[in-house]
Amino acid sequence: MSPIQLMDCRQCVRLAGFLDTVKKRYPDYYAKPVPAFGDLKAKLLIIGLAPGMHGANRTGRPFTGDYAGILLYQTLHKFGLSSHHESVSADDGLVLNRCRITNAVKCLPPENKPKPGEVRQCGPYLVAEINDFITVGGKALLVLGTVAHQAALRALNLKLKDFPFGHGAVHALPNGLILYDSYHCSRYNTQTKRLTTEMFEQVFERIIKDH
Repeated sequence: MSPIQLMDCRQCVRLAGFLDTVKKRYPDYYAKPVPAFGDLKAKLLIIGLAPGMHGANRTGRPFTGDYAGILLYQTLHKFGLSSHHESVSADDGLVLNRCRITNAVKCLPPENKPKPGEVRQCGPYLVAEINDFITVGGKALLVLGTVAHQAALRALNLKLKDFPFGHGAVHALPNGLILYDSYHCSRYNTQTKRLTTEMFEQVFERIIKDH
């Protein structure tokens, strides 16, 4: 599926209606399904949950312009996967190296909580992204949170019970990909110390070591 098809998607009535409302309130916001961003020949594909209201939904780039992206881009830069430590806007010149970022749900959900049916409805886009990733020789999937973890497994037609989510867990998948789990780098998780900088960096250390 092409980025153009994604941008025109209105299959989830609740999400499409919500985006219409947001666009009226914030005319300058992107307020459309947000496409993946990064290296087209990536070895690492990072899968988050969904665009944030004043982040990706505003800028049109995953994890860009809000709190959730702070730790992610700092860490990517530290490990040589990003040209800069901060992602501010879609035209800030930042480049990802060997890495690509997407979300399980491409549209902003109300209260940052997509419904299970909406995650499944968006599944074909994630299937296409993972298939493209495999085609170019991708090796590692990093999922941020349980919803992204389950979406990735469903996209690969794997049983959820066979690969339980756990921060720092590493799963060797039947197709040769390696799935790495991390808590989501949300404001709530980082401010409550459920996810610390050290914990997040340890996940990347493992990925870099393995690949």
